[in-house]
Amino acid sequence: MNEPNKSEISRRGVFSLLGLGIALGLAAPTAMLMASDAEAQTVGMERRQERRAGRHERREERRTGRHERRDVRRGDTPTTDGTKTKN
Repeated sequence: MNEPNKSEISRRGVFSLLGLGIALGLAAPTAMLMASDAEAQTVGMERRQERRAGRHERREERRTGRHERRDVRRGDTPTTDGTKTKN
């Protein structure tokens, strides 16, 4: 008389579906975060980095020039090992 209804799901089935959903829910955001780093470089960012690199190069050239002019004024002569001697 009591026939099992085919539309009912057992507790075991519910828990397995819940566990699968949680596992997929945790795995999906991690995969998306790892994949999103690949295309982080945009044209604007590249242009900005080029400008920044140019500024650093110009700044280094100015520093080198200042140091050399100061050494000439002081009469220092740079040696091969990086130290300076007085003339």
